[in-house]
Amino acid sequence: MTRRVVITGMAGLSPIGQDWKHVRDALQSGRSGVARVPEWEDIEDLETKLGARVADFATPESWPRKKTRTMGRVSLMAARAAELALEDAGLRDHAVIASGRAGVSYGSSSGSPPAIAVYARRLFIERTLRGIGANDYLQIMSHTCASNIANLIGTRGRIVPTCTACTSGSQGIGFGYEAIKFGQQDVMLTGGAEELHEMDAAVFDILFSATTRNDEPTRTPRPFDAARDGLVVGEGAGCLVLEALEHARSRGARIRAEVLGYGTNCDGRHMTNPHPDTMQEAMRLALADAGVGADEIGYVNAHGTATVIGDIAESSATFAVFGGRVPFSSLKGHLGHTLGACGALEAWMSLEMIGEGWVAPTLNLDDLDPRCAPLDYVRGAPRAVDAEIVMSNNFAFGGVNTSLVFRRWSD
Repeated sequence: MTRRVVITGMAGLSPIGQDWKHVRDALQSGRSGVARVPEWEDIEDLETKLGARVADFATPESWPRKKTRTMGRVSLMAARAAELALEDAGLRDHAVIASGRAGVSYGSSSGSPPAIAVYARRLFIERTLRGIGANDYLQIMSHTCASNIANLIGTRGRIVPTCTACTSGSQGIGFGYEAIKFGQQDVMLTGGAEELHEMDAAVFDILFSATTRNDEPTRTPRPFDAARDGLVVGEGAGCLVLEALEHARSRGARIRAEVLGYGTNCDGRHMTNPHPDTMQEAMRLALADAGVGADEIGYVNAHGTATVIGDIAESSATFAVFGGRVPFSSLKGHLGHTLGACGALEAWMSLEMIGEGWVAPTLNLDDLDPRCAPLDYVRGAPRAVDAEIVMSNNFAFGGVNTSLVFRRWSD
């Protein structure tokens, strides 16, 4: 016997806003969160100088030092997004949190890079342990976000850390959904986070996958555009509070949406070049899990990173499943690529948009690359869309593919 899984709380911290009002304004006005990063100017051979930062992020003064000292910036943002989502759900002080029936399924590409740098500098360059703090490892560990959320909030159920690069956030949601669907938990805090750091910029720069349009930051990235030249790394954190439908109803919760299905798989062919066959199979797995047909999807939120190979493969896979009829757009022209956070941020924003009856365009998509499939690309301006069911897709290095299907709540 399986259970229905609903979303009762949502929140996010992004380069275009830290609440839905500011995010909505940016998406509707075409405002980008991308800017030049002054701290990267002196890095030799780093061609890209652009990033998308969460501006003016601060944690509440009420947070105790004994909780925050184990958190790098990535965990601080993750924990704050989780707290805001719990408040949105009306669960911040609910008895279920400490009952063992509430858990965390959350991830990031890595731990906090500045703490990694402490170990690298002290141990490998200076050949000493002096200067390495007791909390540095706790900020580095791959499950730092999930564990620090649990420690701050006080959950005592499952910890499911996801560390799959650009699918960390979407896997966090998917695995949390499965934990509730199959009766293991009643509530799950799900999503992903990432902090902006030159290490991430360097990864894509070395692979010739980062933009070099350094003098026109608001004109890049350009997903699916013929003139695209790569991605922009970003940061942020998103959290969806998932809950068993009967549990939400028993406490009179406001239900925001329903998670209908989840599909994930792996290309198993190449570490960095995505394959459209397994991408489309992930979408079909999600549709089958949701029990809906492709013709019932009213909007597809794309991964759309603005890399040449990635955009072509994704658009081809999407066309194979849906043909050219479904509205399709990427939010990364506004946000940059927030890596471990993107699956959660993009799911949150997609749900907010369809709840209001519109979807954002792909920013900077002016001239479609003819090598991309002939989809119904939303571009130029927001579009009114009455979509009851939507899909959000993400794809990661290592060939990891994820697809989530959501229903707008109307009961």
